[in-house]
Amino acid sequence: MSNTEKTVTYTTENTYLTKNELSPKTKNVWLVFHGYGYLSRYFVKYFNGLPPEENYIIVPQGPSKYYLKNEFKYVGASWLTKENTTTDIKNVLSYIDAVLQAESIPTDVNFILFGFSQGVSIAARWLAQHNMSCKLVVLYAGGIPNELTPADFDFLDFDKTSIKIIYGDNDEFLTPDRLEAEHVKYKNLFQGKAEIITFEGTHEVKPEIIEGLL
Repeated sequence: MSNTEKTVTYTTENTYLTKNELSPKTKNVWLVFHGYGYLSRYFVKYFNGLPPEENYIIVPQGPSKYYLKNEFKYVGASWLTKENTTTDIKNVLSYIDAVLQAESIPTDVNFILFGFSQGVSIAARWLAQHNMSCKLVVLYAGGIPNELTPADFDFLDFDKTSIKIIYGDNDEFLTPDRLEAEHVKYKNLFQGKAEIITFEGTHEVKPEIIEGLL
């Protein structure tokens, strides 16, 4: 007997989180992608130090939830795995589109794209697909997907969009070989215009670095 894998299309729901209020006083709107193992409501705490009246934070939720460790107590989430990746990318990007459609972001604010760890792969793919005009793109301690090419980012105007790459000097996931490969990507994809920011630390989010980005 043989097995046949089939697909269906259906409607699903997912949560997302916002921080602060979107108002005429808002200067910056952040679209933030958390890393592997986070829930959006815990990841958003790293943005607590930003002035609340000026910053509106949108934190989508990775769709694949699971129990952390073996305690069946704490829950984390993932964006993608190596299984059915192409389909999952399509689903995740459609979800993000729905989030932004629901939020109706004004055109006169600074749009900031931020990805941490696994969230970098989502941020980069979403940017490449949508040709979004961003004031700032922050790729923090994560890898840029190998399928992306310089042509995917030809639309960027580096006089108007800043690219900042951030990682810790003791990040356990960035081996010398991987770091070298990522630096080649940064140079090729962003025409050598990406700013590299390193800090003393491991695979961690530093709120003071976030607060210093503006």
